[in-house]
Amino acid sequence: MGGFGRYRAGRVAFWGLVLASTSAAGVDFRFAGLSAGGWALWWVSFPAVAQIPKESIEQVLSSTDIVGLISSYIQVKRAGSSFKANCPFHHEKTPSFFINPARQSFHCFGCGKGGDAIAFVREYENLPFTDAVRKLAQQAGIQVREEEADPEADRSRRSRGRLLDLHREAAAFFHERLMKDPAAEHARAYIKSRGFGREMAVNWSVGWMPENARVFLDWAKSRKFTGRELVDSGICYLREEGNPASGIRVRFRDRLMFAIRNEIGDVIAFSGRQLREDPNSGKYVNSPETVIFRKSRVLFALDRAKKPILREKSALLCEGQLDVISCHEGGIDHAIAPLGTAFTRDHARLLRRYTTSVLICYDADRAGLAASERVFRELAPEGLAVRVVRMPAGEDPDTYLKKYGVEAFRGLLAEAAEFFDFKLGKAREDGLLDQAAGRAAALTDCAGMLALMSDFAARENQINIVAGYLQASSTVLRQAIAKIMAKSKPARGYQEPAATNDEVIAPVEPTPLHRIVAFLCQLALTSAPAQHLLGEQFETIHEATRWVEGVPLLEAILAAAPDPASSAAVNAFLSGLPEADRIALSAEVTTGGATDDGMQAAEVSLAQLSGLVLQRRDAAIKSALKEPGLSAERMIALLEEAKEIAALLAGIDQRSEFDDELPKSTFKPKVPEWKKRFGDKDGTRVRS
Repeated sequence: MGGFGRYRAGRVAFWGLVLASTSAAGVDFRFAGLSAGGWALWWVSFPAVAQIPKESIEQVLSSTDIVGLISSYIQVKRAGSSFKANCPFHHEKTPSFFINPARQSFHCFGCGKGGDAIAFVREYENLPFTDAVRKLAQQAGIQVREEEADPEADRSRRSRGRLLDLHREAAAFFHERLMKDPAAEHARAYIKSRGFGREMAVNWSVGWMPENARVFLDWAKSRKFTGRELVDSGICYLREEGNPASGIRVRFRDRLMFAIRNEIGDVIAFSGRQLREDPNSGKYVNSPETVIFRKSRVLFALDRAKKPILREKSALLCEGQLDVISCHEGGIDHAIAPLGTAFTRDHARLLRRYTTSVLICYDADRAGLAASERVFRELAPEGLAVRVVRMPAGEDPDTYLKKYGVEAFRGLLAEAAEFFDFKLGKAREDGLLDQAAGRAAALTDCAGMLALMSDFAARENQINIVAGYLQASSTVLRQAIAKIMAKSKPARGYQEPAATNDEVIAPVEPTPLHRIVAFLCQLALTSAPAQHLLGEQFETIHEATRWVEGVPLLEAILAAAPDPASSAAVNAFLSGLPEADRIALSAEVTTGGATDDGMQAAEVSLAQLSGLVLQRRDAAIKSALKEPGLSAERMIALLEEAKEIAALLAGIDQRSEFDDELPKSTFKPKVPEWKKRFGDKDGTRVRS
């Protein structure tokens, strides 16, 4: 490139021609022209400046709370949903400097300066861009990878853009198929059966992936998307891993497709819902993680819920996508949900940008309580207040809204209990606080949770509530908290002397684990392929929570995903678990060892888990059919469900779970009546 004109080199002005060429090494300028001293020729080279990849910058910004950052430099005050302060960049007496936590940006209406967290540090400390990024990265504990400005980096950025284009156009393609394709009639019928109409499908860009993979692949080819891009997007995968020549397969087949969007509304992944029962396939299949999709940093419907969360001053956290959609369709539009993984600390940091309060709306059973406790452990360290919605047994937001309506559900939200009120109220109802040992165990458990709370005033308030439930002195509870905090953060722990406690602390019992779940836990900790497969089947595993003991612990392993190849990583994960979980897992991990074919073992065990769930569902239905006063409508519904389960059981030929669990000394195979009467072929009579 080049141009002719008047230029300056230091203090020398001249007329002439400038030619510039770029390379990976930098930029070369060549000057040729007429100056006051005559014709001259200069060569000036500028070395290539190291660039920080966009992904690293996004990671730094997502890990930095701009309100907390600016508060560390100047004093700020809340002003509605924003914060205000006297501008640090010009003198003023009336605050005109505003911080928007939702957008993670600042703006001064006096001097006009504004931007994100990086822009503030650059301006306040007079730093170059890269130095400002490095400073914030260091504060967030992030390792920043820098790269030279070269064509390869440009290609990487273009590739990211292509993936966003592919997801956007694929979402439109799936939606069109759902709305117009005659072959999608059963998909439209399913939506109708769940109480939704055409309007919902349009609002949420719901689509349908055809059973015939060629339909999608031909469309992608017509849109000039390559096989490499389809695999990188996660919509397709290689027939043989690591072998591009083996061809590709479509990950989703005959599924209802939900578009997953990032915080600003870009489609970055898909979640496919099974339309025909298949025990060998998960009910939900999610896109794998890609360069544009990180499950632990995405909350379903947050792009829609941001403003409502600010309006309601709280976020409603649900378990499933259909729960969230039902809430939004009913006008309760501050609902969100995690995606195919447990709630993480990154999710908590994301929510902190918009609110200081979270309502948890999970199932009312023991599994729901355990899940709520895990969410609390992530939210509390980020200073977020937690309340829990008391859902009736067997109901979730979707079913409750269908049965009782929006106003009834709003009533439940209005009556949401403080977390410890909910937790200890449930424990008291179940009789767990009747004995001193039970109260002592609850005190230890609650002390650990209270120690996580970063808001001192909120913690003090909750200490009094917990002490009241447990009939304990608040001083004793504070001392228990101090011990825990001293172990985790010695420099910040309380220095109060420990006091004696006359109550006996109950011994910790290991978390109950069904043998199938225990084996899946071992696989997730010892085999990387098995861990990856189980992570993709997270929704299927989660649905077993109601029927099989120990599933929440397996979910915790999959959410953390410690590297099975690193014993240090696995041990670090185990050390951070509650003692009951650690005891339950220690024997499995220590004695189990690695499996030769973890993928196959995981597939077999998942099939066994599905069969076990079906068996226990079948037993529950048979028990329900024996209840007195059963209405005809209820009986017909139960019989239909029993028939469906029987067909599924016959399809997978599951043995009873009791076949393997009963010791041989107590297990007696059932003898047919004809054998009892007539004996075997040799005439020997059979004793029963």
